[in-house]
Amino acid sequence: MFKGYKDRFQKNKERERSFDRPLETISRKIWPYTELKLVFYICILAVLDFTSTFIALELSGNNQVSEVGVLAKWALQTGGFPKLLLVDAAVICGLISVAVLARFLYTRLGLKGFGRAAFAFLLVPYFVFIMGVVVNNVVVVFM
Repeated sequence: MFKGYKDRFQKNKERERSFDRPLETISRKIWPYTELKLVFYICILAVLDFTSTFIALELSGNNQVSEVGVLAKWALQTGGFPKLLLVDAAVICGLISVAVLARFLYTRLGLKGFGRAAFAFLLVPYFVFIMGVVVNNVVVVFM
């Protein structure tokens, strides 16, 4: 019984190998740098996001500014900026952990291209989103 599953798994794995190289190429077009650079930039942008949110909400004097994210708004209302910092850190660590785990599992299966693609497809959209958030916060501070 298990031999049939194992044979089917090996056959599927061999079929997937034909997609491995093209997926790695696509992921390199989406993010041409190392994965570590992506994680580093996300961490830097997260610090900038927190800092710009603090400046926009506390120091700008603009009363029409509020946090739009549901989780962030809840963290601010229940625990202020210290809780927001913890929630931001937990969310970012969780997202990065999922990306690293996906990369590890695919690489362990011998599908390196799938691993890199999973890593890039999970983190690049967040990278683009958080860049927009930081830019928005900076614009709001100076309005």
